[in-house]
Amino acid sequence: MTTIQVSSLMKTFNIYRKQPGIMGSLGSLIKRSYTTFTAVNDISFSIEEGELVGFIGPNGAGKTTTLKMLSGLLYPTSGKITVLGYTPFERKPEFLKKISLVMGQKNQLWWDLPPMESFLLNKEIYEVTNDRFKTVLSELTHLMGIEDILNVQVRNLSLGQRMKCELIAQLIHSPRILFLDEPTIGLDVVMQKKLRDFIREYNRQYKATVILTSHYMDDVKELCKRVIVIDHGKLLFDGQLDKVIKKYSRHKLLSIIFSDPPPIHELESLGQIILHEGQQIHLEIEREKSNEIAAHLLKTYAIADLNIEEPPIEEIIRSLFSEKK
Repeated sequence: MTTIQVSSLMKTFNIYRKQPGIMGSLGSLIKRSYTTFTAVNDISFSIEEGELVGFIGPNGAGKTTTLKMLSGLLYPTSGKITVLGYTPFERKPEFLKKISLVMGQKNQLWWDLPPMESFLLNKEIYEVTNDRFKTVLSELTHLMGIEDILNVQVRNLSLGQRMKCELIAQLIHSPRILFLDEPTIGLDVVMQKKLRDFIREYNRQYKATVILTSHYMDDVKELCKRVIVIDHGKLLFDGQLDKVIKKYSRHKLLSIIFSDPPPIHELESLGQIILHEGQQIHLEIEREKSNEIAAHLLKTYAIADLNIEEPPIEEIIRSLFSEKK
């Protein structure tokens, strides 16, 4: 079942351009000049029920603008959007009860009150029954492991604890679609993993459709099989993450630990040495030759350990952007 359908979506903004200095300020009183900025440029895609999709791109690519249009916060300049059969910008109550937009840099919890007060407020806003509220809250707090902080002032919580509570506040009404905009921003590595685990489990348990934007490629790599990549408002790629890796990564990394001093001269003829620390070598080689080179090294030299690895996904995405420009 298709839950999100986007066709030829466009969003432009008129941006005021002020000339510098006093004369520029005086001139703007008489006549203002504007330029048109295209944030989202003719993109189309569809998402099925229960999918967990990574929505990625550099700063200014149009990711957040798209999420805001999908959730109804912004009105598209042109094109068509349907989410669960609704037109988002109409902001119908039945639609709003089925979605949630979580922005990692925005706070909705009351700073001087404990999280439980915000949860109760959202319960009333979304008209969640008492029994349903107790069940969902119990499940979510157990998944997050925060049963003991529900009545602690938000100002006294750590960043990770606050982010967990922010997420739970947006899930009290059990939304069918979850828009996550940088949910792990500012969190340490351990807390990022815990939040990823929660998102994965929520998607599985509630069969929710999830769209995730993140600058942390580990978020995307661990959670999303499918990615939609945009840059300067244009859609560059829509498909399986492993296909992005195969299509835009021309190299693999050999991580090798030699038992004897490594044969640097031959290794340089096989590929580019990325790291050399004692007996350990990281060698970047052509993807098509990786198995052949690995077999040759294992046969020729005394090797304690050897792994064939994909390059960091950040590098692959950068290659994609460079190729499309």
